[in-house]
Amino acid sequence: MRLSIAIPQLDSGSFDDAGLRAFLGCAEELGFEGGWVLEQIIGDAPLLAPLELLAYCAACTQRLRLGVAVLVTSLHDPLQLASAASTVDRLSHGRLDVGVAPGGGRRRFAAFGVEKDSYISYFTEGLELMKAAWSDQPRVTFHGRFRVVDDLPIQPKPVQRPHPPIWFGGLAPKALARAVRHGDAFLGAGSATTAAFAEAVTTVRRELAEQQKDPAHFTIGKRVYLIVDDDPARARERALAGLRRIYGQMPGIEAVSVSGKPGDVARGLHEVIDAGAQMLLLNPVGPDVAQNREQMERLAAEVIPQLT
Repeated sequence: MRLSIAIPQLDSGSFDDAGLRAFLGCAEELGFEGGWVLEQIIGDAPLLAPLELLAYCAACTQRLRLGVAVLVTSLHDPLQLASAASTVDRLSHGRLDVGVAPGGGRRRFAAFGVEKDSYISYFTEGLELMKAAWSDQPRVTFHGRFRVVDDLPIQPKPVQRPHPPIWFGGLAPKALARAVRHGDAFLGAGSATTAAFAEAVTTVRRELAEQQKDPAHFTIGKRVYLIVDDDPARARERALAGLRRIYGQMPGIEAVSVSGKPGDVARGLHEVIDAGAQMLLLNPVGPDVAQNREQMERLAAEVIPQLT
């Protein structure tokens, strides 16, 4: 079982640079494989921008892989996004994981100049252009529906070849088929229940078989929002408060977290593993860096030993 931790991203006061550096150092000492952020360009939660934050984290770490899940790439210019990702991969000496998704119908596409009726096509073509920009070719030619690129020099390239691992999000069958077709891994959203994740895993495995892809080279993971607290009722209240800081009053969000005493949290994580997760992205939802570091330390000491 591969274990990653969510990097604190809320910045409602002054930026706690010392706290974040200590958090990252602790994550490496505790043996976590990766640290992940998410993207929320528009929303009430004061979340730092993901790739910029990961560039900072690259300078504070030596071993930790650095992931973002997910970039809604239909809202980005593909060449600019490819360049930003290449920079983080180079700054981290090849430790970047890139999660992507087209976004759903609730996205405010008009704010980004994207037509709602063509965002899936824009997403797919944009990902193809990003891969072309990351390729070994020093000059790129690409003729698509939304972009025409003729013999443009694009440097530097990412350290990881042919590109950083691409993780897909999504739940709909078509989205999961797209994930297998174009991606290297699937990460179930933290806002999805374990039951919904289990259904998605079934679809992913079916698509891997139908598309003749080797399951050994396609990782399945899940972000899990959680709080460890010796008072189960208080744990649930803290988890719900944390989720509302991120998602506001999103319907159904109260059903997605795992909370309670260490044994309760371990049982909840076992359910995610049994549903098909090969990588767990543990995401404490405390209000600040200090509380999330405490959560990470409790996870390492009291919960993770129960998973083995």
